[in-house]
Amino acid sequence: MSLTIWTNAQFDIPTRQKLLFEKGPHVLVFSNQLSASNLAKARPDPAMLEADVAFGQPDPDFALQCPRLRWIHLTTAGYTRYDGAAFRQTFGSRGSVLTNSSLVYNEPCAEHVLAFMMAQARQLMPSLDSQRADRAWPTLDRRAATSLLLEQNVVLLGFGAIGHRLAELLAPFRVKITAVRRRPAGDENVTVVTEDKLVEALATADHVVNILPENPATVGFVNAARLAAIKPGAIFYNVGRGTTVDQDALLAALQSGQLGAAYLDVTDPEPLPPEHPLWSAPNCYITPHSAGGHRTEPQRLVQHFLDNLRRFEKGDALLDRVI
Repeated sequence: MSLTIWTNAQFDIPTRQKLLFEKGPHVLVFSNQLSASNLAKARPDPAMLEADVAFGQPDPDFALQCPRLRWIHLTTAGYTRYDGAAFRQTFGSRGSVLTNSSLVYNEPCAEHVLAFMMAQARQLMPSLDSQRADRAWPTLDRRAATSLLLEQNVVLLGFGAIGHRLAELLAPFRVKITAVRRRPAGDENVTVVTEDKLVEALATADHVVNILPENPATVGFVNAARLAAIKPGAIFYNVGRGTTVDQDALLAALQSGQLGAAYLDVTDPEPLPPEHPLWSAPNCYITPHSAGGHRTEPQRLVQHFLDNLRRFEKGDALLDRVI
């Protein structure tokens, strides 16, 4: 079986060579619109009309006009552009498959959240501020403000691949994890509640971790009422999507002290404008949508695709299937 594989993903030379050498007997077609950013929206590419497989970030509307296209493998964990009813119905009805790269990004995103949590617990950010400013030595104050993760309550908004991995990383701290899911699978290794029990869960939370993707049901999900329901002084983290949080309500919760701190890897908009008040909000720490990043990201993306390609060749179930 020889497939035509189209890609618009831009890789460094060694990673590109790996893809070329390990694709097997298949024809690999590089788009003339290669993109180094997974977040950039692609334009229609006529070269994709002859493709059986698309690897990268194809234009979703144009993909539906490609009759040969049997499988799209995304270089992101997010798939908002492809999550509309029309795309799902049309793509699925013809037996085509959509997969993403959640298993590439679950580890770095989970480690990023853990780093946020440890930095907060050990008060690393105030110490860094002191080093860069007055170089004071407030030993007693810093020790008094330092906390333990041990046996604290963590509420996860969403429980996909990142949530699963974060739960594993937190296991040695014996934290009590509650995950909020629209549709519990029944095989979770943490306590799971549905949205109707969210307020009760938030009231006990020491940490609230937002891992929600963007879709019509999640935009503005973390709103003023839900922030008010969180246990006073709790810490909020966002590695999901900025649009799932009401930024004005988040700012107000920080300014009032309702939240003890916020650690944000995603915002709305992105990039966050330099004059945006979140930059200077009390106890608000921001990273530039880098949680999923890691040195071996390109190689792992290609390896994940190649692993799925071997499965596709044999007719086996694909990893990270969305549709």
